[in-house]
Amino acid sequence: MSKYILGISAYYHDSAACLLKDGEIFAAAQEERFTRIKHDHNFPKNAVAFCLQYAGIKVNQLDAVAFYDKPIIKFNRLLETYLSYPGRGLKSFLMAMPLWLKEKLWMQDGIAKELKYEGKILFPEHHESHAASAFYPSPFNQAAFLTIDGVGEWATSSYGVGSGNKIQILSELHYPHSLGLLYSALTYFTGFKVNSGEYKVMGLAPYGEPKYVKTIFENLVDLKEDGSFQMNMEYFNYNTGLTMTNSKMDSLFDGPARKPESLLTQREMDIARSLQDVTEEIMIRMARHVKKATNEKYLCLAGGVALNCVGNGKLLRENIFDDIWIQPAAGDAGGALGAAFAVYHHYFDQPLQQKSGRDLQKGSYYGTEYSDDEVKEFLSIYKIPAHKVTSEELVTQISNLIDDGKIIGWFEGRMEFGPRALGARSIIGDARNSEMQKKMNLKIKYRESFRPFAPTVLAEKV
Repeated sequence: MSKYILGISAYYHDSAACLLKDGEIFAAAQEERFTRIKHDHNFPKNAVAFCLQYAGIKVNQLDAVAFYDKPIIKFNRLLETYLSYPGRGLKSFLMAMPLWLKEKLWMQDGIAKELKYEGKILFPEHHESHAASAFYPSPFNQAAFLTIDGVGEWATSSYGVGSGNKIQILSELHYPHSLGLLYSALTYFTGFKVNSGEYKVMGLAPYGEPKYVKTIFENLVDLKEDGSFQMNMEYFNYNTGLTMTNSKMDSLFDGPARKPESLLTQREMDIARSLQDVTEEIMIRMARHVKKATNEKYLCLAGGVALNCVGNGKLLRENIFDDIWIQPAAGDAGGALGAAFAVYHHYFDQPLQQKSGRDLQKGSYYGTEYSDDEVKEFLSIYKIPAHKVTSEELVTQISNLIDDGKIIGWFEGRMEFGPRALGARSIIGDARNSEMQKKMNLKIKYRESFRPFAPTVLAEKV
């Protein structure tokens, strides 16, 4: 009889659900894809319903439900933090406690109630979930892993080794010292939204100069050779307050934090570039230390910082490891996948799937798909003209339209799991057209003109 594990991440940002069937990813989706609420943090009831429906099973057929962190340990961290700064964190404490006392402390009961489920509900630690999402779907039977994010329970980064059906975390860096929170803090300072604007800062970085790198290392981050570091909390408020930074930061960056939606200046571009350079240096030092500590040939990456594709590219070009595999849903959404894998392999002690040099994520196409009849019905309801063509005709027509400067919406097969468009739900334009980036950003995506797009290149041209 098949063994089904449902993985869930929720209540912070990017809620998601994933279903494993006998250790293979069967379905996975983020809640935002159903509710159209960006980074939806609510319980992923729509994503769960999709996963179960796609597998054709009922909730009582699940062998276990896995949640992506341990709420009790996270609650202890909150209490210890507030007690360490008596008085300073009172306002934040009073805002946080009602939700914790009403819902989060009773997570097991809440999940059971949401799902109407009476079976096992298990709670791997946050970085265990990230590590599992990095190693188990990777193409490697044995590898080092490195996870870097804002914060889980206490850990903000960790590394270890995966071998067969087991992962072992060897070392952790603990809160409040966090590369993810440093990036979020300066995302806030440059006027973007925390937990959603970090990729904007990465996209802004190429327009700036690294003039504040020395400032960051001398005042904010005490970086060691092994990639570990301590942050100077005199400049940050995220551990006790309602903002990420405080007014002391103003003196370091030639003025106060940018107000959201106000004009971007060269200063913000320089801060972004400096932060990106600092992030890359920390990532590289961490990876070098992981190589030295584990002597493994391969590295697997996960955690929100592993969505920094510029840093990942720099790390790959350093040739520290023979190869690197990065979880496509590296952020909290991927925690649902990792939690399910951790429970399947650790709790149930099930063997690792045969990989034969290929990853088990299979392109990350695990979301919804629609039949031709469903597509026709949708087009009919909204009175969208359509005509059917052969695959050969489609390729020719699309190529001509792109060459003519037109922009294409591409919808095919199952939706991607993770934040990146990977060809199943994509907007395609001609990269040779110097106006294309601005046109797609301003007229289609309704976002800042500097935002980048991913290029698609024939393999033989790389």
